[in-house]
Amino acid sequence: MKTLLWVCFSCTLVLGGAAVADQNLTREAVVNTALQDNPTVKAARAKWEMMKARVPQAIAWEDLRVGVDSVAGRFVSIPANAFMDQTVMVEQELPVSGKNRSRARAATADAGAVFEEFRRAELDVISRVRASYSRLANGYAQLEVSRRNEELLNEFIQTSRSRYESGLGTQSDVLIAQTDLAKLLEIRADIQRQISEEQSALNVLMNRPAQAPLGRPAALVFTPHEFSLDRMQALTLVRRPEIQRAQSMIDAEKFRLELANRQWFPDPMLNVKAQRYNAASQVVSELDVGISIPLPWLNRQKYTAGILESRKSLENAQHEFDATRTEALGMVRDQLKKIQTAASQYELYRDQILPLARQTVEASRAAYETSTGGFLELITARRTLQDVESMALNRLAEYEAAIAELEAITGNPTANQSRKNFSK
Repeated sequence: MKTLLWVCFSCTLVLGGAAVADQNLTREAVVNTALQDNPTVKAARAKWEMMKARVPQAIAWEDLRVGVDSVAGRFVSIPANAFMDQTVMVEQELPVSGKNRSRARAATADAGAVFEEFRRAELDVISRVRASYSRLANGYAQLEVSRRNEELLNEFIQTSRSRYESGLGTQSDVLIAQTDLAKLLEIRADIQRQISEEQSALNVLMNRPAQAPLGRPAALVFTPHEFSLDRMQALTLVRRPEIQRAQSMIDAEKFRLELANRQWFPDPMLNVKAQRYNAASQVVSELDVGISIPLPWLNRQKYTAGILESRKSLENAQHEFDATRTEALGMVRDQLKKIQTAASQYELYRDQILPLARQTVEASRAAYETSTGGFLELITARRTLQDVESMALNRLAEYEAAIAELEAITGNPTANQSRKNFSK
């Protein structure tokens, strides 16, 4: 009975794994799984949460200080109530200058900058998933192209063999077709290797074993998009993480400059002392209240240098913001051109080159079967058709990957809008 149960359990696991492999693989499911389980995203989130925890630390008051003094031994004679035997002191710094508030504002801005790094990690994962998914779908489509060409070559082999046996053709025609069929097997092996690489890439992005089974992705469908350069650039200025991070760094440096200026204003130290005389019967013989302040004006060089450092750091952050902004606008323009090129090339293949290649194959086949054309023209037309079909699919995959890259550049992903909003 135990053996039977174990066999049934093993079969269930095998069938379950096969069922997973047979399921259709959707892009949205892969994106959501990657965003949830990807270790790079988890690390970026943890770093952001760590930075948020610094804000309450920065705004907090200094710790209350308590001191106790007591006589350990006295080796001279003194009159009663002439000296203190015990002293209890409590001290508290009062942040009247607002330095703690400046530190908290700077810490908040730093947390905002790290949040943008977290957004960049998510955007990169989304872009890589979508690009890999497109290449995986393209791999399966290329396999279909190879299968169709294999069927076509088998038909050519049968036709050329029949013509050779009837004396209307040559043996070289059969051998050429058989050679092309063998080359197709090599191409199929390369395509399967590419599919395996993209499956491993998707599994790694989802933090799964590289060999974990994956379903078959949906076929790529060309969807034309009209992108406005002005709109995309405006969206980039608002949503791109690098720009928002640079702006947060400017804010942080402004608050640090504010903190440097406030160093001229000292925070007083309030202290309360309870003392007991040597012969007193009361618990507290005397209660003193005092206040002390540092004198930063006597160390002018130190604080002047600190202000200069903060100003230059702010200037550096502003220049980095300008450089990041200019670079991002250029990246948007180049990416839109890349998308437009891939789209126009795919449409050219789909609407003109591919129909012509198919017509050429049919015409060459008819001519060969009626002895008005040679087999070399037919096999050349078949090779051209295979190349054209493969190039059209490659252009479609490049188009989809380019759109994913554009969304990563602008910081406005569409694949994940249903799962969460990228907001602080």
